[in-house]
Amino acid sequence: MNMITFFLVGLLVHVVFFISIFDIYFTSPLVHGMTPQHVSLPPPAKRLVLFVADGLRADSLFKPDINGTTRAPYIRNIIQNRGTWGVSHTRVPTESRPGHVALIAGFYEDVSAVAKGWKENPVEFDSVFNESRHTWCWGSPDILPMFAKGATGDHVHTYTYPATMEDFASTDASKLDTWVFDEVKVFLNSAKQNETLLSKLHEEQNVFFLHLLGIDTNGHAHRPMSTEYLDNIGLVDAGVAEMVSVFEEFFGNDGKTAYVFTADHGMTNWGSHGASHPSETLTPLVAWGAGVQTAQKADIAALMSSLIGVPIPLNSVGVLPLQYLNNSQHFKAENMYANAIQILEQFKVKMEQKKETTLSFLFTPYQILTDSKQMDFMRHAREMIQKGQFKDAINLCDLLISQAMEGLSYYHTYDRFFLGSSVVLGFVGWTSYVVLVILKTHASLRKPPISRDKMPGRSVGKVFLCIGLLVTLFLLLQASPFTYYIYCLLPVPVWYSVIKEFGTFVDLIRSIPSLPLSKCCGYFVLVTFGIELLVVSFFYRAMLTLGLITLTLWPFVSGLHRRAKSRSVSWVLSCLCLAAFPLLPVVGREPNTNYVLCAGALTLFNSFSYLWSSHGHVGLHKRDRRLFIGQMIQVALCAYVLASTHSSLQLKQGLPLFNQLISWSTLVSSFFVPLLTSTRLFHRLLSILLSLICVYLLLSTGYEALFPPALSWLMFVWINMEQDAMDTQGASSRTELHRIDFAETIDLTKIRQLKLDDIRRSYFFVCPLQIQIYFVIFCMFCCVLIPFIIVMCTFETVQVSTRLSSRSLFLIVLVISDLMALHFFFLVKDHGSWLDIGTSISHYVIVMSMTIFLMLLSVMTHILTSKRILIGRRLKMHFK
Repeated sequence: MNMITFFLVGLLVHVVFFISIFDIYFTSPLVHGMTPQHVSLPPPAKRLVLFVADGLRADSLFKPDINGTTRAPYIRNIIQNRGTWGVSHTRVPTESRPGHVALIAGFYEDVSAVAKGWKENPVEFDSVFNESRHTWCWGSPDILPMFAKGATGDHVHTYTYPATMEDFASTDASKLDTWVFDEVKVFLNSAKQNETLLSKLHEEQNVFFLHLLGIDTNGHAHRPMSTEYLDNIGLVDAGVAEMVSVFEEFFGNDGKTAYVFTADHGMTNWGSHGASHPSETLTPLVAWGAGVQTAQKADIAALMSSLIGVPIPLNSVGVLPLQYLNNSQHFKAENMYANAIQILEQFKVKMEQKKETTLSFLFTPYQILTDSKQMDFMRHAREMIQKGQFKDAINLCDLLISQAMEGLSYYHTYDRFFLGSSVVLGFVGWTSYVVLVILKTHASLRKPPISRDKMPGRSVGKVFLCIGLLVTLFLLLQASPFTYYIYCLLPVPVWYSVIKEFGTFVDLIRSIPSLPLSKCCGYFVLVTFGIELLVVSFFYRAMLTLGLITLTLWPFVSGLHRRAKSRSVSWVLSCLCLAAFPLLPVVGREPNTNYVLCAGALTLFNSFSYLWSSHGHVGLHKRDRRLFIGQMIQVALCAYVLASTHSSLQLKQGLPLFNQLISWSTLVSSFFVPLLTSTRLFHRLLSILLSLICVYLLLSTGYEALFPPALSWLMFVWINMEQDAMDTQGASSRTELHRIDFAETIDLTKIRQLKLDDIRRSYFFVCPLQIQIYFVIFCMFCCVLIPFIIVMCTFETVQVSTRLSSRSLFLIVLVISDLMALHFFFLVKDHGSWLDIGTSISHYVIVMSMTIFLMLLSVMTHILTSKRILIGRRLKMHFK
């Protein structure tokens, strides 16, 4: 298999492995076809008013200010005198769409929506709005349409402001909430002149939804501790007080209006949300009005449905919070019974769906809740209610709900073991194949002179063809989705390729007597420890610091410190410098442009030092020197632009036009200018570094700006240390680093085979990538891309300077990253909390993304380092 074919096949295989995790763990839990469960008893409220303060943290609402006064006096008064309150807990991802779905539909966001950016409805689902007689909504155009789109009929009415009003650069976004309050007043006033609308408004089971986005927008723009954010809370509190007064007056103070005030998610001190920090997951919940009394815990969708007497949303998996209801035990028992039947209906539909797609002799039902047990549960619960044993009926319904929920989870994860086994089988097969390719084409195995019998290729092919046909037939009989064919059939050609390379495995076995077994075992232990260290670092970032401290021992263990003392000291210092970054906080810090200016000055100093030192012994063309000076000026300019932009935004003066022009021109030119410079090793690397740091400085606001200079220092030392390592190992025909040209034609006779020490080189490549992933994981894509390119260019340099083919060393990296991904795949537990499952899945996705990204970036890096654009008088461009 040639390099291009291998690259394309490897890319395809990893894309399949990447997608598989979503099909196994990110499938929709929703089912359809259930019957709404009505309660015959009259509800305590005729209408519900729902206030959702987007991005409001619980502590920001409840905690008094520095003077000891409350920011929300009206809501505080409700808590103390008229209603009930608590702290609601959202789930990851703490975003607006998932939060609103949990509030209004009663289930945690359909995880398959992660691939659709949480926009509108990836699948249909029921909601309180859909079950209501009429719902009127005011607020953001990003939130309201998704509930109107999924509703049956035209009874959900939305009123949204223009999307252009959602301006994060605005001086104050509280105008969004003012717009909502004003529009509600206008709407109710106009209804007094419209008999048809007035009649609809006075009907029962109506919902009024006020989505208040100003707090979230001000939090993003100015942070949650800012005056704008805190003042916006006071504005919302006054607006809620006014709205209650308006609604009560409009409906004649009939005492039949229930109110719920809550938030969809919180926000970190840094002004972000989406993760699992308590500041993001803890939100306020206040309820008052008709049918509400003091309580402790609530599922909001079920509560709202019960208050106005509409069926609980069909896809809701929440339990009715009886403590919130101020009504009779009979009413509570009937609503609890309806809640249990509603969840049991979902269980039945899910079971039938799984029965239809599973061969009868392979289907294993959920034994705890068989058909007979379901009938017994419902009959006993109904008898208890009829006999007035309401407390016992409630307890029985609660038990039925818990068992139905477990059954839903059982059928939802029914195929996970089967799919997971198929993916693991393919994963292990692919990794085995790559290892065999490395041994066959890049390792010096001792091959015996005698001929060996090879396994007949045709017979093996026929066996695997039969296996493929049997798998296809099995999936056809089960009416499996298309993606199942990919995951189950992929291992067939992969393992066929492994079996075809059986001869290489035989060569390895025969070469064992000639191998240095103690050294091999030592490397195996070290690599295993290294991979485990990288895996654990995904859960504990401080392990990366431990790993870098361990790397400082390399010159002393290998004996390099005797040959290159100054470089060994530089290696230790650069490793320790980089080891500090994983210990620094990623979010929740204040911007400090002094770090950015320091990073720019440090980059300029290093660049000037190199140009000055290379003046004598390295031939630097005048044209290249001018380009380097131009790039250094650009670095200084970018540092100034970042500081200037930060100052301008703090003063609320907007973004200066000059700064915009410099920023965009820098971004466009950053990947073009290096192609104009010489392809000499250090010349090209310096040009790439200067271009990338310009972009990185523009995207930095604090100490992260120091990361590329520290990383490039370590990479520069690594390049020189590898050259010393080659000399220590007795490599002949040594080439000085400053004489190496990336564009030179490779002399195939000088390409060497892989050695055990090359495993260490591959690990050194993966380790800095891991550090930069976690240090800039919350930054923009370019911030992640730039350190990747720096490390990739260094890796390309190491391959050239140590006379290795680009394929051989990269294959070892591929094996290391695949083993890490496989490790995370095994860490995912079906019965853990969603946060635990999501954490392992996200780590698997990161590693697989990194692997795919590296495969694509390897091509880009080769172009960046070895290609050059020559511009002549006629402005013709060609590659050298």
